[in-house]
Parts: sequence; C-alpha cells; structure tokens
Amino acid sequence: MVSIVHSVAPSDSEAGSLMLLQAGLLPEAQARVDAAFQLARDAYGDRVLGTTEPVFQHALGMALIATSLDLDVDVRCAALLFAAGDHVADSAETLKVGFGDTVASLVDGLKRLGSLRPLTRAAAGAGSGEGVTEMKAQTEILRKMLLAMVDDIRVVMLRLASRVQSLRFLGNRPGLLRDEMARESQLIYAPLANRLGVWQVKWELEDLAFRYLEPETYKRIARMLDEKRSEREGFIESAVRRLQEELAASGVQAEVYGRPKHIFSIWNKMRGKDIDFEKVYDVRALRIIVDEVKDCYTALGIVHHLWQPIRGEFDDYISHPKGNYYRSLHTAVAAEDGRSLEVQIRTREMHEHAELGVAAHWRYKESGKSVKAGGDYEDKISWLRQLLSWRDEIADSGEWVQQFKRAALDDTIYVLTPQDKVIDLPRGATALDFAYRLHTDLGHRCRGAKVDGHMVPLGTPLQNGQRVEVVAVKTGGPSRDWLNLAQGFLVTPRARSKVRQWFATRDEAEMLAQGRAIVTKELQREGHSQANLDELAVKLGLKSADALFLAAARSEVGVRAIDVALRGAEAPPEPEPEIQTHKSRAGDSRILVVGVDNLMTQTGKCCKPMPPDAITGFVTRGKGISIHRVDCINFRNMAARNPERVITTDWGEQAGAVYPVDIVVDATDRQGLLRDISDLLSREKINVTAVKTQSRSGLAHMSFVVEVPATGILMRVLSSLREVPGVIRAGRG
Repeated sequence: MVSIVHSVAPSDSEAGSLMLLQAGLLPEAQARVDAAFQLARDAYGDRVLGTTEPVFQHALGMALIATSLDLDVDVRCAALLFAAGDHVADSAETLKVGFGDTVASLVDGLKRLGSLRPLTRAAAGAGSGEGVTEMKAQTEILRKMLLAMVDDIRVVMLRLASRVQSLRFLGNRPGLLRDEMARESQLIYAPLANRLGVWQVKWELEDLAFRYLEPETYKRIARMLDEKRSEREGFIESAVRRLQEELAASGVQAEVYGRPKHIFSIWNKMRGKDIDFEKVYDVRALRIIVDEVKDCYTALGIVHHLWQPIRGEFDDYISHPKGNYYRSLHTAVAAEDGRSLEVQIRTREMHEHAELGVAAHWRYKESGKSVKAGGDYEDKISWLRQLLSWRDEIADSGEWVQQFKRAALDDTIYVLTPQDKVIDLPRGATALDFAYRLHTDLGHRCRGAKVDGHMVPLGTPLQNGQRVEVVAVKTGGPSRDWLNLAQGFLVTPRARSKVRQWFATRDEAEMLAQGRAIVTKELQREGHSQANLDELAVKLGLKSADALFLAAARSEVGVRAIDVALRGAEAPPEPEPEIQTHKSRAGDSRILVVGVDNLMTQTGKCCKPMPPDAITGFVTRGKGISIHRVDCINFRNMAARNPERVITTDWGEQAGAVYPVDIVVDATDRQGLLRDISDLLSREKINVTAVKTQSRSGLAHMSFVVEVPATGILMRVLSSLREVPGVIRAGRG
C-alpha cells in the first residue's frame, strides 16, 4: 500500500464522518479508509457534479450509506474514490497500488454503470399512452442490464447509495433535474433495491421520489399520519408492553417495537386496493424479532390469541420466501378499538437479511476479511444466482413481463442500438444475430457492423453494453456460408431459421420457373397453349397451377401424365377380373393380388413402393398389374379416369426381398458431401443403383436410387442422412 502525506487537516464535521467510516474496522482497514478519504478530499477539491453537489460531499455521503449497510472496507474506499477516474492522474494504477485490485475493480464497475445514465433517464422520461408496453419492457430490461454489466454485485450497491445521496441533496432544490432523477429512481433503482432485498434503501428511494413527484399527495398522507401520531404512539407502546409480557410468560426471548411507516407504501396500498387511509392495515405496525424459527410461530399464536386475525391478511414468507429470499411472517389483526394492527415476526438473521438484503452477504467481520453472513454458503450462492436470473417478478405483471421472465442473466447479454434501445441476446450472439433481431430484412442485407464505432467481422461475438450499428446494402440476400456452424456467423436459432426460409423461398421460385417452362413447352407441343392451367392441375389431382409447376419440376408429374390429362379419354374399360386371392407368379411372391392366376405384377417406377407402404394395383394393357403407393399422384390420376381398373393388393412373403427406392437429399454444398453420404450408405450395406446430383447457388440437390430390404432400415438411413453436416432435408422421392 502507498502512504499519502497531506498538509490540510479535515474539518470537525469531516473528522466526525471519517470516524463513522472507520467504526468497527481493524487498524489496517482504518488506515486504508483514511488514505482513501485524504486522496478523495485532495483530488476533488471544490469540484461539483451536474447536480451542483460537491464531488467530495457526494463521495462522503455514499461511503456513509455503505457503512450503514455494513458493507466492507473495499466498498467504503470505492465509494470515497468513485470519481477518481476524472480527478486522479493515472487513476487505475494509483488505485491498484494504493488500495488493491478489488477497490480498483469496484470503481471501474461504477464508472461503467455510469455510462448507462442516458439510457435510464430516457426510459424514465418516456411518456404514457402509446408505447407504454414498450417503455415498460425497456425499463425492465435496463434493470437487468444494470446487473449484467457488473461482475461484483457490490457495484450495484454503490450505485444505489449514490442515488440515495443525490436525492437527499436535491431535497430543497426543486426543478426538472430533481423530477427526472426522482422518476428514474422510482422506475429503475427502487425496484433494483427491492430485488436485492435492501429494504432501507428501497424505502428511502421510494419516499423521496414520491415526495418530489407527488408533493401534495405526500403532504396529505403525512398530515393524516401526524394528526393521530400521539394516539398511535400511545397504542403502540401499550401493545408492545402487552406482547412482551405474553412472550416472556411463554419463554420466548424477543425484541418488540413499533415499525416505522413509509408514506409511499401507504399510498401504494391505498391506490392498489382502492381503499381509504383508515382501511390501510399497516398504519399501526409492530415488529417482533426472535432467536429461532420455532419462536416465530409461537409468537404468531400469541398475537392471534391477543387480537382477532383479519381474514385474508396472513402471509407465511418463512415457508414460502419471496424471490429475493425475504422471509418473515406477516399478519393483520383487529385491536380492541376495531382498528387494524399489522405485525411482522422474524428471526434476527431474517431481519438482517430483510434490512440489508444482498449487502448482508459481504459483511465486514472482526477478522478484517469479507465473508458471507450466517447460513449455508451454497444456499446463499444459489439464492444469488436466482436473484441475478430475475426469475420471480413481484411487483409487475402482464404479458411483457412473461417475455422477459425467461431471460436469465447468466445466459443473456444486453447491447445497444445507435438510438440507445437495449436489445437482449443469448450469450455468444454475433453482430449478424443482432441485425436479424432488429429486422429480418436488415439481417438479409447486412454486410458489416460497427461495435462502439469500430468495424468488426459479422461473426464477432458481442459483449454487454456495446453499441452496435449495422452496415447494410440497399438490396441483397444472405450467404449460405451464414448457415455453416463452423464459420460462426449465426448463433441464434431464429436468425438461422430466417436464412433457411429465404433460401427455401428463392429455391421454390426457381423450381416454379423450371416447372412452368416444362409445362408450357409440353402444352405448345400438343397444341394446347391456351389450356386452362388450373383445370389441368385439378385433372392431375393437384390444387393449383403453381402446384402443377412444382410437381413437374420435381418429376412428380411426367410429360405423359400431362398428355393424358389434356386428351381427357382412353380406351373403354376391360372386364373386371373374377375375385380371387392368389400369389402373383411374376412378383416373386412379394405381392398378394386380388385377380386371376398367372397375372403379372410390376412396381410403379413413379413411386417405387416397398413394405410397409400401403399399396394398391392398377390393371394395365398388356403389362399386368402396376403396383403403386396409395398416395401416388400418377395412380390417383389413373384411378380417377378408370376406377374399374383399381384392384386390391397387399404385400406377400418378404424374406430376402429388396426394393428400389428413391432418396432425395438437399444440402448446403461443400467439398466431401457426396463422399460422406456414400460412406454412410456403404456402412448401412445399402446398394446404390443410380445417382443424380445438381448444385446451384451453393445448394446441392441429390437423387439416389437404392435397394433396401423390407426391414425398416430405410427410416434409420434417412435419419442418419439428416445428421450429415450440411444436410437440410433427406426423404423419399
């Protein structure tokens, strides 16, 4: 540690404040506080903040608030040196050498939180009416961002202390700045204090903000409290004596006292429950502090024995703690005069946590080391992680809350648009993910990004608090490389899905053009260029002309089928065969046919059926029975024209039989793709009889004719094909 020599002694008031800051600390820690005090006083001099408050006065106020929260020596020093970055030469090194890495880190974290002030003030200043939901969402996400921006939660405690000090200073300085800070405190910082469980900070922030923003309402409630203060205090004294006697008689060691009332809390209950001042249950309130949990319930029984419980006004936060680990028993009873009395019952450990919240986890003990408060260490860590994940909303409700409930800080980052809007993204998300989060079209046209004013590659992972600007072209589309996980352009499933959709739409447009050319050419060849395409599609069992074009491009509808549909007639039907079930000779015992002995069968080349496909037969001219899948388009067309030729068929003996099957694979084209697919088919002992591949715009379309046994292996092969890197779709043709 460095020693600092100063020539000017502190004033009496400053000396008194220094003694308070050093209270309860070991000599070494007291010396660190004294060094921080002297450095801050000399460095800040007469400089003032934007609120006109002297910088040193603000630092001293912050440090005293931190001391009242029983925070450790590092926090007290960091509070005194909060503005060292602006007023101390080579501040980072000076703080590290003179006060240690922890103090330097706390001061740096506080400075980073300070960079969010324009955002928090803008969110607090947003008006009501249209856009209220968006404003609330931004306010909520800003609270989360404040926590995500720091590695040590004590930085947030310092920020809260700073805000309390600012509001205290502005007490007699009305104006726009005070109103802005009060509104910001009400919307951002008081809920943060509530989340951290630091009740004494929460109440003061709420009461001061309420006093500045609603002065007439504040004064009216204060007058109502003052009018019956003596009566209320007399009742509380009597109730305290009575309770102490009853508790002592039951062998319960307890501290009982009247609980101070907070004007904002009273007004909030009046507003929330739409009740008058007289019906607010906790205007008269007691608190009972006991040693053990079992004593809490004993005390509760005594309270309910002395006074009549009010129905629906009991909460057991010991068995069911709040999301910030607040634990206590709350009950309201009707006293002899018919008016209500609220009673809170808790252990000393619960009380410490209720008053200090997360600050209780960094209490400075006599050993001079920062240690955790009582209780199981792992439980405390688990609670803190739950706290930071923001999983339990207490005060807010609505669909917009549900949206942000799901985001856990451990897995979320918060970045800014050039317009200072906060965007939450999964940790690891890139600049390109950010572009797609803003707008799908912006993502498609994105060609670069600036992070904090510097150009970065599209695959650059973003960090908390960065300001990101998308560089986009006027027209254009995504690259197939963006779907390559190895290249790391896109992390979020939503963005990857948008890119796939873009290519699927473009590929479908290309196939429509190809199919239209095929159909148009055939119509011209047959002299039917003026044919109604929708009617032709219906004749072929399709819904529309576009469906016909796609089917033609995919070879699902052949030229011959189009010709038959155009002619619209065939030879007269042949006599229906005599009904008799027999194994077909030409089908090597694989197919059972309802028909005549010695009838030839052949599987349709258009659909290539195989077990366990549902099949049916169609009597052809001179070629026996053609076997098709029941969902085959060609079969449906033939059956519609000649239903009398349809014949029932089923699979016969299948042992040792193999069947030709078409397999279609769509994939992102890359080197080695065909080799990987061929290796997979070889490992599965699948015989490939034909291969056709086509690559366009980085997308490979592959058609395989394979022979597979009737053992269910086909589904396994298709599933394995879908796992090959780059494969988008794999299925039967």
